[in-house]
Amino acid sequence: MKNFSDLSEKEILALAISLEEEDQRIYSEFAEGLRETYPDSAKVFDIMSQEENGHRHRLLTLYQKKFGSHIPLIRRQDVKGFVERKPVWLSKPLGIETVRKQSEIMEIETQRFYDKAAQNTTDAAIRQLLGDLSAEEHKHQLRAEQLEEQLITPAVKEREKKSAHRLFVLQIVQPSLAGLMDGSVSTLAPVFAAALATKDSWQAFLVGLAASIGAGISMAFAEAVSDNGSLTGRGNPWLRGASCGVMTTLGGLGHTLPFLISDFWTAMTVSGIVVIFELAAISWIRNKYMDTPFLQAAFQVVVGGLLVFATGLFIGSA
Repeated sequence: MKNFSDLSEKEILALAISLEEEDQRIYSEFAEGLRETYPDSAKVFDIMSQEENGHRHRLLTLYQKKFGSHIPLIRRQDVKGFVERKPVWLSKPLGIETVRKQSEIMEIETQRFYDKAAQNTTDAAIRQLLGDLSAEEHKHQLRAEQLEEQLITPAVKEREKKSAHRLFVLQIVQPSLAGLMDGSVSTLAPVFAAALATKDSWQAFLVGLAASIGAGISMAFAEAVSDNGSLTGRGNPWLRGASCGVMTTLGGLGHTLPFLISDFWTAMTVSGIVVIFELAAISWIRNKYMDTPFLQAAFQVVVGGLLVFATGLFIGSA
């Protein structure tokens, strides 16, 4: 790995060509990744990719004139001082805000590179081109903002907002809701069966704790391995698995924690009240994010919860 100050003019130009090729491909990947969900924003990155390709052609022309046709292989990772870029373009679907933030960082970093490179060269033609490209990278940032103003109209922003909302529901709300429902409902039977069978708050708490954590681990792995998200657009499988697992555990712990109360019947009463709030919360989430009418959601959740609850009471009383 070399220090930037130790690069020759030939290596500086070769590095600039490599950077422009990389940026051009990244913008192209951004455009392709956004095209299905955010088609108007994708057009902005198509144009930015074309402009980076124009920079590359100008650098190549000057390089061939000065040093010939062979370009030494030198990349950003071969030079100290460059920040490693996270490959956000590999995550599908792409988040529009993540892409915009990354593109801003890229433009600022490239402009600084050209400023520093121009200071380290003595050849007039090379210095002029690097200075020109630095100024164009600054204009590129303004150009991107202008393109967004032209292409991203209020109607487009509204469509993109709805798309982002759909992705949020698909990647976060759905697996979290599935986990919350499973944890809140499936653990009712073992918790209340153990409580009534033993009439011991601590024993009921231990059963509920084990059931909640076990269900959380099971649901996390089931969600993570069910779909890698590459075709369905459901995002990172381990993120979905984690959210599903955590919400499953929390759903079970909600009506388990009251059994830390030493008085058994007080603990039973508080736990029963918590169950009512849990089922109401699930119904509200289904209504807000899943477009399910509240009464319909409440009926579905309450009926299922009551059946499992009754099962626990029946077995615990046997």
